[in-house]
Amino acid sequence: MRRLIPFLLALLLIAALLRIEFFFTILYLFFAVYLLSRLWMQQAVKQLRAERRFTNRAFLGEAVEVQLRIENAGWLPVPWVEVCDTFPVELRAPSFFRQVLPLGAHEQRTFRYTLDCRKRGYYKIGPLQLKTGDLLDAATAEDVVIAPEHLIVYPQVLPLDKLGLPTHSPLVALPAQARIFEDPARIMGVRDYHAGDSLRRIHWTASASAGRLLVKQYQPSIARETLICLDLDPDNYELRRRYTAPELAIVAAASLASHITERERLPVGLATQAFDPLADAPVTFSLPPRRERAHLMGILETLARVQLAEKQPPFPDFLRRQSVARAWGTTIVVISGSASASLFDTLIYLKRSGFAVALLLAQPRRLPEELEGMAGLVGIPIYPLWNPGDVGAIQ
Repeated sequence: MRRLIPFLLALLLIAALLRIEFFFTILYLFFAVYLLSRLWMQQAVKQLRAERRFTNRAFLGEAVEVQLRIENAGWLPVPWVEVCDTFPVELRAPSFFRQVLPLGAHEQRTFRYTLDCRKRGYYKIGPLQLKTGDLLDAATAEDVVIAPEHLIVYPQVLPLDKLGLPTHSPLVALPAQARIFEDPARIMGVRDYHAGDSLRRIHWTASASAGRLLVKQYQPSIARETLICLDLDPDNYELRRRYTAPELAIVAAASLASHITERERLPVGLATQAFDPLADAPVTFSLPPRRERAHLMGILETLARVQLAEKQPPFPDFLRRQSVARAWGTTIVVISGSASASLFDTLIYLKRSGFAVALLLAQPRRLPEELEGMAGLVGIPIYPLWNPGDVGAIQ
């Protein structure tokens, strides 16, 4: 009955030519059925309601349950409704959920399906479409009831020892909690005088203005914060490891950020140049070091979205720009897939500028002896990153 209109036109032509009353009766009957079906479906589709519920953030390996609720809010029954929801094949195969069901007046039905978070990423769920029609399929109606939503799958977070990294090294972004000495040349404020404070710390001008003794407060001369600089330039990774090495680098960045925030209770930040599917363009991410858990989740969300980005500014130049706003003594952890001479020149520059520097290489080739010797000479530790099962083989 999908071609009912041509059929009615043909029947009308035959009835007009033959002038047989029975043909006109059939014509009127089919036209009434078609008109009634159209009106019925137009009203029915307006009364259909749909709702999708799911947790839009998950960690790698978790399963996310999606709940669909379909309701007929009207007084007219709906002979059939086709429910179709779509999602990426990385989450489930086949990449759609489809059900066909009847709905009575004011009836609602609930369906559930599960998404497997097998790969980190930023995934589009939907749109959810409803299609309905009458029993004769003389009239159909289709509508997008729920716009696409997104699911963020965070990268895997591993203990640092699983990655072959030390867990208590001041050169791997894990400085101690002990109080750092203060720099008397960098005053950050004043406070009330307490018994035992040195007279040299009294701020006489401020004390005279306030009418009470105030002492100077100095900034720490060594910053206890860490900036993770992640290289996502595909040219800096071996072609045969173009997928596995950057993913391992992202896992290392996420694990390091989690360890610093959760275990060490110290500030950590993230800087990278990457393609962002949310913006559908290359983006420079610069999250300054902070220690709140909400900030950590922001870092993990960024690491869930980022992808390799081609034709971006050289990574060594990016490192130099990121170091400008960082305090003296900040630990800068560089994660890349290879170590070029220009990268080493930048690391030495950062080291001589007062930063603690460490280099993490994801599935690297063997370093040239001159670069490895230079790193040891200036005190830049280099840690190769491999899959957790291969860590023991490289120790």
